[in-house]
Amino acid sequence: MDRFRMIFQYFQSNSESVMNGICGLLALASVKMYTCFDFSCPCLPWYNVAYGLGIMFVPPVALFLCGLILNRQSLVMLEEWRRPQGRRKKDLAVIRYMCFSIMQRATVAPVVWILITLLDGKCLICAFSSSVDPEKFVGFANASPVQVQQLLAKVPCKDDELMRNNTSRKAVSRYLRCWSQALGWSILLILIVAAFLARWLRPCFNQATLLQARHWSNYIDIEQKIFEETCCEHSRLFAHKCILHFFESMRQEIKLHSFSLLREGERAAEEEGLLQGITDQVQVNKLLKMWYYEKPPL
Repeated sequence: MDRFRMIFQYFQSNSESVMNGICGLLALASVKMYTCFDFSCPCLPWYNVAYGLGIMFVPPVALFLCGLILNRQSLVMLEEWRRPQGRRKKDLAVIRYMCFSIMQRATVAPVVWILITLLDGKCLICAFSSSVDPEKFVGFANASPVQVQQLLAKVPCKDDELMRNNTSRKAVSRYLRCWSQALGWSILLILIVAAFLARWLRPCFNQATLLQARHWSNYIDIEQKIFEETCCEHSRLFAHKCILHFFESMRQEIKLHSFSLLREGERAAEEEGLLQGITDQVQVNKLLKMWYYEKPPL
């Protein structure tokens, strides 16, 4: 039990490292899901675009939402943004820093998925095979416009009877895969250059403002954790007190079963100190309401 408590405390005290690990796991999960996914293009006009673009962009949206859900700071940021002004002012710089940090971590897995689909090329071939100019390929010269659209839509289906003997299917597939991989490597290069510039140009900006925003964002997160832990401890003590009052008539029977109870005066003094004078439901609700609407100034 102590080991699990130590692990839980480590996760609480190193939330940033844990979130980086979760983002890495989501990115690996996106790679694994794509490799295990059975891609089956419908090979029908109009349906190809919906299927190809859907596979390319719908899973990244789901991964992005998962990244927001798993990130504890997203809820903390929303609470800080929506809370009343009270006696503590809200710092928009801190909220912007938290938002940027959350978005940066949440977009890792979706970007990995999109890059994998582009480098693989199947989604782009399925989505845009019908949009290729047939005049660039000699295999469609003798077909009518309707037949050309049907043949182009069946380019991703290499086992189709109409495309087995068509010499231009591989050419169209290579053409679209080339564009897909070029787009994927271009996006990857842009991201690497942007990360490089952000890394090396960061010292050129005001570091004091960045340190302040990072410090107070960590403070808000830790303050929320400690408040929740204190509420849990108070709830436990409050429930303990209510149960003792409920079993007041069974004191003698409890003593006979070797339950150790404090003497009346010691117990009252200790509970009064631990509960800090908060001894009924009205006081607890008032305290929670004051914490939400009028947080104490820093």
